[in-house]
Amino acid sequence: MGRAIHIFNDAEAVSLAAAELVVLAANQAIEVRGQFYIALSGGSTPKRLYQHLASDVYKQQIDWQKVHIYFGDERSVPPEHPESNYRMAREAFLDQLPIPEQQIHRMQGEQVDLEKAAAEYAELLQALPICNGLPQFDLILLGMGDDGHTASLFPGTVALAEKKKTVVAQTVPQLNTQRITLSYPVINNAHQVMLLVAGESKASRLEEVLVSAPEGRYPVQGIKPKGILNWLLDRNAASKLPRMLVA
Repeated sequence: MGRAIHIFNDAEAVSLAAAELVVLAANQAIEVRGQFYIALSGGSTPKRLYQHLASDVYKQQIDWQKVHIYFGDERSVPPEHPESNYRMAREAFLDQLPIPEQQIHRMQGEQVDLEKAAAEYAELLQALPICNGLPQFDLILLGMGDDGHTASLFPGTVALAEKKKTVVAQTVPQLNTQRITLSYPVINNAHQVMLLVAGESKASRLEEVLVSAPEGRYPVQGIKPKGILNWLLDRNAASKLPRMLVA
């Protein structure tokens, strides 16, 4: 695993840098095998990234006909619900790009039986290249919550212990809700994972995650891809990290 920590002035600069990295990853994957497989994240910083990708500056830099869109997690809501990660991504950029509809794969959070929805999504992942016996994404986008969760891998939840399934449905007691999420095995099988973290509210937790907390205390610490892990941080989020780590 190769880990890199990149610090930018603000959340906007994080989003712009992320857009550049998405373009690079997409073009590399398309050149090598003719397709690009990406899993999207929810959240405000990724939303701004998506808006950049749909802008004239970036939309011409990727052959979107060869892009396959998946999601890292989803809430148990219909696709038109304001809290739907799919709705956010579609409004922010998918509707503005010429991606074939059959290449956009949402998690069906509205299903009553979320275990069934998770199993069906795991089947969809079998269309990806298989490496180490698991589907392999070219790029997975993630964020980090104030509690150290990532995707819908929350502290104390059953998905943290999953070793085989690629997609898990679970209850998140602290939010009194249910979620569908990619699991560690498939996340850590990716060519590249990009973690976007911005805002002063993340600073203390980020210091723990990267420096002072015991391994395994926070779910995001379990993100250890076989490929590249890029942390993209703004200065507020990185404000409590030791100088040697961010130099």
